[in-house]
This record gives sequence, C-alpha cells and structure tokens, in this order.
Amino acid sequence: MLRVTGETAPLCDGFTRRELLRIGAVGLGGLSLPRLLRCRAAAAATGSRPRAKSVIVLFNGGGIPHHETWDPKPDAPAEIRGAFGVIPTRTPGLRVGELMPRTAGLTDKIAVVRTMVTGDNAHSTSGYQMLTGLPHVPLNRENATPGKPNDWPPYNAVVRALRPAVDGLPSSVVLPRRLANFDGLYPWPGTDAGALGRKYEAWSLDCDPSDPTFTTPGCEPSADLPASRVDHRRALLGRLDRHLADHPGTADHDRYRQQAIDLIAGRRGREAFDLTREPVTVRDRYGRTKHGQSVLLARRLVEAGVSLVQVNWASPDKKLPNGGGWDTHEKHNESLKGWLMPAMDRTYSALIEDLDQRGLLDETLVCWVAEFGHTPRFNAKGGRDHWGRVFSIALAGGGVRGGVVVGRTDRHAGEPTDDAVRPADYLATIFHCLGFDPDATIHDIEGRPLPVSRGRVIESVLR
Repeated sequence: MLRVTGETAPLCDGFTRRELLRIGAVGLGGLSLPRLLRCRAAAAATGSRPRAKSVIVLFNGGGIPHHETWDPKPDAPAEIRGAFGVIPTRTPGLRVGELMPRTAGLTDKIAVVRTMVTGDNAHSTSGYQMLTGLPHVPLNRENATPGKPNDWPPYNAVVRALRPAVDGLPSSVVLPRRLANFDGLYPWPGTDAGALGRKYEAWSLDCDPSDPTFTTPGCEPSADLPASRVDHRRALLGRLDRHLADHPGTADHDRYRQQAIDLIAGRRGREAFDLTREPVTVRDRYGRTKHGQSVLLARRLVEAGVSLVQVNWASPDKKLPNGGGWDTHEKHNESLKGWLMPAMDRTYSALIEDLDQRGLLDETLVCWVAEFGHTPRFNAKGGRDHWGRVFSIALAGGGVRGGVVVGRTDRHAGEPTDDAVRPADYLATIFHCLGFDPDATIHDIEGRPLPVSRGRVIESVLR
C-alpha cells in the first residue's frame, strides 16, 4: 500500500523518494496503458469529407477458397469446381457458393473484387502485402517475422497515427489474437507498427469474448483495489503532478495517462467491452463462438469511437482438421461444410444486417479479406493449397456501392483475365473511404516522410 508519509526522510512535499518511485512504477494499480495509449493528438487535415467513420476488417487468416465463395466455376471439371453448387444472389447475374445462403441475400450491399493478386503463396509474406500494401522481400518466405527491410507500417498503425484516441479507446484495435504462424511462434511481418514506431501499434488483444467472464482486457480491477482506493491513488497522482508540473513532457504524459484512466474508470470505454448489454437474440445471431462474439465486439467498439477494428479468424476447435481454420490442406470439403462456411455466413451476414438496422452501415466500411485464396485443383489429401495468383475479397458500407463485381478470372479461377487489383489498391480504397488522401504522407520514427498508400483507389466500387 502506498503511504503519504513514512519513517524515512521525506521530500519537501511529504513524499519519500521510495514512495515517489513506487507511485511512478504502479500508477493506478500497475497500470501500463499510458505507454500503450500514446498517440497523435490531431487527425491529419485532408480537406475531404470522410465517407466512413470507421472500418471493420474481417481477416480470415489461412485463406478463403474463392471457388466455394465469391468466384465459383460450376462449368469446370469436378477436380476444379469442387463438391458444392452455386446459388443466385440479390445481384442480377451474380452467383456464389451454395454454402453462403444468408450472404447471398445481402449482395446488393456488397462489392466483390474477384481479382486480388499478391503473387505470393506464403501466409507470412502474402499477409504482409495485404496488411501494408507492399510485397515482402523476398516473396514466398514462410515464417517470416517482423523487421527490416520489411518494416512498412500496416494500415492499422497508419490509422492510429492519423486519428486520435476517443475516451481512452485507441483508434485501432486488433482482436482476438495476433496473426502468426504456429500458434503465435512466428508473428507475421506487418503485425507491428514497423517504421512508425511502437507507439502507433494497434492495441492487440488476446481475448475470448465468448467467455461468460469476459471483461475489458487488461483492465480488470484487482480484488484488493476497490473504487475508493482507485480514487485515493488518483489523488496521490494529482499531488505528484503538481510536484512535477514544470518538468518537460509532463503535459503529454498527463494526456496519455488520462486516456488510460478514462478506459479503466470511464464509462464509455468499459461499456464497449460489456457484451452483456447486448440482447440475447443479437448475441445468438452473431454466433456464440470466439469469432462470432469478436465480430460483435468490433461493432460495439466502432460505435464507441474506435476508427478501425481488425478481427482475425479464431478457430472453433484446434482438434478439428487443419486446426479448425481456413488453411485447408486436407479434408477441404468436410471443413467448409462442417464449420467454416456456416460460421462465416452467419457472422458476416449478422454484422452487415446489424449495422444496416442501426443506421451505421453507411459510415462503417466492412472488409472481408484473407492473405490469399486456394488452388484451383485439389491435392492428394482432398485439400486446396495456397494461391496468391488470384483470389476474392468483399467490401460493404462506408461509401461502397453494393451489387458490384470487379474483375474476371479464367475458367478455372486460377488467373485474372482483366482488372487485376493489388493490395495497395485495396488499402488506398480504405484510406479514401476514411477521408484521407491516399497520397498524403506521414513520418516514420526517424522523421522520414512515408506515403499513406502506394496504390490506386478502386473507383468502380465507390458510390
């Protein structure tokens, strides 16, 4: 327990040197968020009116099979088209895989890009390209980890540099896990802030919002720290602030620390993480899974003012084939029909409908992406392997025009035949929808100017 006075020689304001060190070390009960929540105080002035206030990125790590989703080839041979048929959608002439019936009824709100190209077949390095817009050097390097020369900042770090925090909530959040190979052993390049420096990293949460005991990650009050003691410690910090009022950098420190206090003690930030406030029917609609509840949490976070939330795919059960994920090197059809596509179709459609019903879809851009697609042909184990030569993504809301299909692929969905789109173009479109000029610059940790994007906006998907 902190004390105002003690037996050792006090300083002139009543604090001992030891107590000053203890106050500086523990803040409010060991609070480390001030360091995490340092971010730029002012948004970039671009002169353009934002089309989207926020972005939700559903990143399906492992790779979405475009043959069974947005680019089926029903006339191809069986070893190409797969075991599933196609169904019509709300968009005339557009057919999708039969395992996405709920999404099929919402394509009037969705723009499909069938010709995304990375040219990279490794999770780590193709993923780096989808996160930063730049090809990794070299390509096809599995288990590549963050670091130079591949330290271009990802879009979520750029957003954090461009937009301030709101009520203690950082402008960019990643959940419920970090993108990495082998259960976190090899974090992908592009999952830290790279050349922007650590203070602009997205707030990465390792959490399970489907857990009945889930609360604000990292902000659970200690059993021996009731509200009265928090107030007492805030009073102590106030006294310390007065003592150090003239110290250089104090104003910035106060602001960052206050953001952390707002999150822990403030209502808005804590309420955003309180999923018990959602009606049971809404929680059920998203699915009572780690992934489903993470996507619901993303909706709550953007409502609370977070600019960008990236939801990485959370496998339902590691004991399932392929670890329960999208990297379906074996038992592809069983995996898709058994759990992958039902969960995706349910949660993705729930998010689009929920945002629309709340009047939030027009101001929330929803991106449905992965690091690559899957091979046209099945392998000997009944799986599809990695394929970065062409794959599909989908965009909805936030200034995007629904019922649009960009690009065409060959008869096996193995190569683009027109309108090839690069990850840099996709990221330029995100920044454009957020109201930032993709040609604008930010500065790295050494003061060097960096362009926000190196791509072209996909004009054909915009209103």
